[in-house]
Amino acid sequence: MGVLLPGCVELGLVLLLALGMEAPAEGCSCMPAHPQQHFCNSEIVIRAKVTGEKIISPSNNSSPYTKIIQYEIKLIKMFKGFDKVKDIQYVYTSVYSSLCGVKLDATNKVQYLLSGNMWSDGKVSIGLCDFIEPWDNLSLSQKKNLNYRYQMGCDCRIATCYSVPCSTTTDNECLWTDWLIDNSLSGEQARQYACIKRTDGSCSWYRGGPAPDKDFMDMSDP
Repeated sequence: MGVLLPGCVELGLVLLLALGMEAPAEGCSCMPAHPQQHFCNSEIVIRAKVTGEKIISPSNNSSPYTKIIQYEIKLIKMFKGFDKVKDIQYVYTSVYSSLCGVKLDATNKVQYLLSGNMWSDGKVSIGLCDFIEPWDNLSLSQKKNLNYRYQMGCDCRIATCYSVPCSTTTDNECLWTDWLIDNSLSGEQARQYACIKRTDGSCSWYRGGPAPDKDFMDMSDP
């Protein structure tokens, strides 16, 4: 992200808490992930407004570390998760940023892109390791990619380049160089491109535009 998937640190913390273990002292840390990786690894991806919030604590555990924020949301659009839930009224996150809890504007003024996963009880969990952005901060390409292009590329693999030299190892791989070039998770490839599968089974970066056949790029030229 063996491979550490985005959000796995957060998941591990949830499991620790479920076992009654102490919360870790260090802060939340997440592996770099392209927006498409977030999309493909998430069970739920939605556009929503946050209309309210309150802090709740599971009834079977009195530990302060189990306190979570229940955000009440107004669902605007669902991009992923139709097979798991028809409507979402609430999303949940830890109160503590050290446990990957995320703070959202609950004044009903900001629309968000929210990605997350479902707990066994059906609650939708979000955290700092998920793809969470104010909707207006997304590029036009990202908004379009959420509709179908990211899903088209879920069989592809995005390899993060941390240092040179780096190269793809298989035909179904796209090389993500934003972290190397800009030390950023929101560089040109993250904001403008999706890695999708071609008809020959290989994968390549694609930037949306009026002439798709000219917008496919070789993996060595992102």
